[in-house]
Parts: sequence; structure tokens; C-alpha cells
Amino acid sequence: MNTLFARLSIALLVIVGLMGTAFHVVDRINTRLYYEELSQSLNAPIAMYVTDQRQLITNGEPDIESLQELANHAMVINPTAEIYLLDTQGKILGHAMEPETVLHDQVNLAPVQTLINGTAPMPIRGDDPRSESLSKVFSAHPVQSEAGLEGYLYVILGGQKYEELASNIGDSYVGRMSAMSVGVIVLLTLIIGLLVFGLLTRRLKRLDCEVRRVSESKFELTPELEPTDRGDEIDALTNAFIEMSDRIQEQIEQLKENDRLRRELVSNISHDLRTPLSAMQGYIETLIIKADTMSPEERDKYLRIARKHTVRLGTLIGDLFELSKLDSASVRPILETFSLPELVQDIAQEFQLESERKGISLAIDTASGFAYTIGDIGLIQRVLENLVRNAIKFTPAGGEVTISIAERPESLSVAVSDNGPGIPDDDIPRIFDRFYRAVGGEEARSDSSGLGLAIVKRILDLHGSRITVTSKVDAGTRFEFELPLCKQAA
Repeated sequence: MNTLFARLSIALLVIVGLMGTAFHVVDRINTRLYYEELSQSLNAPIAMYVTDQRQLITNGEPDIESLQELANHAMVINPTAEIYLLDTQGKILGHAMEPETVLHDQVNLAPVQTLINGTAPMPIRGDDPRSESLSKVFSAHPVQSEAGLEGYLYVILGGQKYEELASNIGDSYVGRMSAMSVGVIVLLTLIIGLLVFGLLTRRLKRLDCEVRRVSESKFELTPELEPTDRGDEIDALTNAFIEMSDRIQEQIEQLKENDRLRRELVSNISHDLRTPLSAMQGYIETLIIKADTMSPEERDKYLRIARKHTVRLGTLIGDLFELSKLDSASVRPILETFSLPELVQDIAQEFQLESERKGISLAIDTASGFAYTIGDIGLIQRVLENLVRNAIKFTPAGGEVTISIAERPESLSVAVSDNGPGIPDDDIPRIFDRFYRAVGGEEARSDSSGLGLAIVKRILDLHGSRITVTSKVDAGTRFEFELPLCKQAA
């Protein structure tokens, strides 16, 4: 009873039952109306024929004997006819029924006039003197004499005899056949409706089974359903479920990958934090233990090494916080128009002393000094700083680092290149991973946090830009990305 098919079946049964009952009632009413119209149309002249046989009223005096004789003859021919003689005001002057059965002595003449004038469609009902409330079809004709209108002959066409027959019609053969016909129609309608509902709910039932199966498997299973474009609501629901299931599975896989990355991140953080902390602790403990025996030169050396590890630890923590903010979407680029060559000049000045100290040439190559772009100037500056710092760090003395800008039809290409040791092809796809260092490479032996390139990639992702890497071992590396060209400002 809790299934949709069962509820639809019950609703259909109730609706069909009500409709069958309504149809039966309406059929009985329409049948009666049809009979009354037909009976009144066929028997409309009966009053005229009776009045033509005798002069029933003369100078206001009714001929009751003639009335009764004619009424008896008429009732032999039509047992349902009941004849009344009325004066000009509708008062009953005479009839052929038992006196105690006639309940009224007055008939409303408005329907009589309507029938005689022929101004309304049949059936036309008038008062029944033998009934408290019923109105019935009738025949009527004026009674004329030399003096003029004397009254009316009023003939009820569906008297008590008709009512007795009509009340027993339900037990007759025709009544039973009519009821059986309605029952058969209702039954056939119900069967056809159940078949249609079964066909319509079959797809819903299958969809329900698939939803249960996939949900019970915690979305490890895929729906065994095919997307369709037929376009009804069930197909739309099926397509939505397939799409939702695929998306949930993708999210589950992403959660698993994030969990793996989280474990790897915790492991890497633990290792990278432990190394400088252990070194700092060792040198500081040595300073404490050998404070009385150390020379000033040794003490200064140990303090400088401890400070170096402190700086490395601070850099690592700072990069971790920055990458965490970038990943949490708490940082949103504040877009503004700025001159990219001017920013590159500032970056070159920032690293000029460091590059000279290492004996590296830092060059700038800009095609135009008025190339404007749109972006977050602070974040783009951070990208360039990380790229230039890495290039200087891994370029040997006598090498060259170049920052170049090239103007394209819709964008500005920014590149940082060097002629250092390069990156092996196997390492290139992983250099933007967090804490990744080339095994055995110079980066593995450096004080790098392993987060600089990950920060670069995340910042450029926020700007909708993609960074590319081209490198050749012992020949150098080139990092390149694009920013939109602001032609209006240019």
C-alpha cells in the first residue's frame, strides 16, 4: 500500500467508481428527460382530441359526466394519463380520479399558457394535483364555447401509474442490463487504467531500485541506467540521478585524494619542520654546554648556523600559511590595471644585489614599455619573486636569468628563464606539487621549502592563467604564463 502504483490504483478505483456512479445517475436523469420530451411531443394533441369530442363547459358550468366518460376512454388507451377540467383561473372543476387522491384544487396556468403558445422547448412541466411537490409533463388545450374561453383541459401524462412502473424499473431486465453495462464499463476502465499506470510506473520502479542499490553501496557502484533525451519528467529525474551519482563519485575520489594529500602533507611538514628545529636545538645545546670553552669565532659560527635554520623555519611556516589561505579560497584577487614592465623593473631591482653576489647576470627583455594588464598586483609580484628566486638559486655563477615580456593579440606573455642545470623530464610534471624536490638534485640539498612553485600555480589558477615549463638538462629552464592585455590603458 506504500508503493506509488498501489496509491495510484486506489485513487483510480475511487475516481472510476465515482465516475461510474455519476454516469449511471446522469444516464437515468437523461433517460427520464428524453422520455418526458418524447411523451409530451407525441401526446400533446390528446387534450385537443378530447375537447373536440364534447362541449365540456357551457357558460361556466362543467359537464362532469361527459368528462368522466371521456377520461375513462382516454385512460384505457393511455393508463398513465390523468385528465382535469380547469376554469380560466386554473381552479379544478372536475376529474375522473378518486376524490381523496387529489391533493390540490388549483393548477398554475403559466406552464399551460407556455405549452399552448409553443414558446419554449419541451419537456414543459406543470403541477400534479395528486402530488405534494412533483411537477410532470402534460397536455393542455383551451375549452371554447360561443361565449368565448370557458377553461382548459389539463392532462397529466405521467400519473401515479407511471410512477409505480418507474419505481420498479430497477428490477426489470432493462434496468439490470443498464446497471451491468455501467459495471462492465467501470471494470474495463479500471483494468485499462491499471495497465497504463503499470507501464508508467515501471521506469520509476526501476529508478527506485537503482537509487537503493547505489546508495546502499555508498556510491561505489554506478547506476545501470542509460541517459535519455526523450524529455519527460521521469527521464529528467533519471538523467539527474546519473549526473548526481557521477558527481558524488568524483567528490568521493577527490576526498580520498585530499585525504592522501593531507597525510602526505602532514608527513612532509613533520619532516621539514623537524630538520631545522633539530639543527637549531643541536647548535643551541652545544652553545650552552661548551659556552666556557668556545672561542668567539666558534660561538659566532654556531649562532649564524642556528639563525640560518631559524630563517628557513620562518620561511617554511610563512609559505605554509600562504598556501593554506590560497587553498581555502579566503584570498580573492583584487583586480586592477597596472604596468607589467614597471613591475618587472621593481622585481629586477629587488634581486639585483643577490644576483651580483652570486655572479649571475639578471636581464630584462620587454617588447614594449607600456604593456598594461589586469590582475592582483601583489599576487603577481609574489609569482615573479618566487620564479626569479628559484632561477637565481639554481643558476651557477656566471649564468644568466632573464625576465621577458612579449605582447600577443589578446594577452601578455611573461617568462622567467635561466641557463642553469635544468630539470629532468621525469620531474617536470611534479615540480608544482607541495614539498616536491628532485631526488639528488640541487633543490633537494637546498634550504627551499618546496612550496614556492605550488604557491605560483595556485595564484595563477586564481587569475585563470596556466603556467608552462620547458627545460633541458644542463641547458636551462623557462617558466612562462600569460595575463590579459589591457588595450584601453595601453
